Amino acid sequence: MEDLYGRKIDYLRISVTDRCNLRCIYCMPPEGIKPKAHDDIIRFEDILLVAEVALEMGIKRFRLTGGEPLVRKGVIPFIGALSRLPGAEDVSLTTNGILLSQTAARLKESGIRRINISLDTMNPKTYRELTRGGDLRAVWEGIEKALEIGFDPVKINIVALRGINDKEWVDFARLTLDKPLHVRFIELMPIGSSRQMAEENFVSCWEVKEVIERELGELTPVIGVNGNGPAEYQRLQGAVGTIGFIHAISEHFCDSCNRLRLTADGKLRPCLFDRREIDLKKAIQEGASRKELQLLFRKAVQLKSANYREAERAGNEGRTMVQIGG
Repeated sequence: MEDLYGRKIDYLRISVTDRCNLRCIYCMPPEGIKPKAHDDIIRFEDILLVAEVALEMGIKRFRLTGGEPLVRKGVIPFIGALSRLPGAEDVSLTTNGILLSQTAARLKESGIRRINISLDTMNPKTYRELTRGGDLRAVWEGIEKALEIGFDPVKINIVALRGINDKEWVDFARLTLDKPLHVRFIELMPIGSSRQMAEENFVSCWEVKEVIERELGELTPVIGVNGNGPAEYQRLQGAVGTIGFIHAISEHFCDSCNRLRLTADGKLRPCLFDRREIDLKKAIQEGASRKELQLLFRKAVQLKSANYREAERAGNEGRTMVQIGG
């Protein structure tokens, strides 16, 4: 599929749940988000139908997100079924890592090869504050387990936050010197709960890179890190891992965007910043044919804006990151 701007759409991010076992400050408000009722969440069998239609439309790669995907009962058998769909070239997972040490082996058996772990600090106290109660030890156990059993690549996603984790950017970069980790810094996106934070805590990846190079030396470009996203990868001299930068705001990658998003309640969304959605769950419940579902995919693709600023003009209030599937 191609959108109105000639971009090839071949990647679908699937949020399997809006529930999470953390309460990250940029993802949801202090009181949390009232989760959708069970009947409001799209069933696994319907996600598989959506994936089959997506494959027919030229989408070959899938990433599972949440909320926290590993909290949904039955997610591992579902992953196995998704991975076995004819034509599915890649199924990957983004997780906060809390449950990863317990599930890593089964995830790999189910077909997951690539894994992204969200981790914004290596300080236990800061981690508890950022996540409103999370246990950093559980995440490190998950990272170590992922490396041990051979996930490749293992990526660490860090939202760069001025005044919160800015003293740790160099420490995160040092991890790549002797561990085969792909440490990726992501600019804070002003969506939902993070909109107010962005005014005070936003920092560009250019600044993060400058700090790292000042302390650890020049970074050189790296080509060939496996993945579907927009990260620009670089490496410190002699490092076994890489450092990635995702310039979501300062140098947006909208001109090469290749994705659609399926929310946990079954809405097909053209952009994180765009509240316009196509209700696939409702269509399936009403007996839509595969051809009708294909038309809905095409409609979603045609809704994609040229860039996130145009998408914002369509309005993005009403959903937090955890409800969209980040």
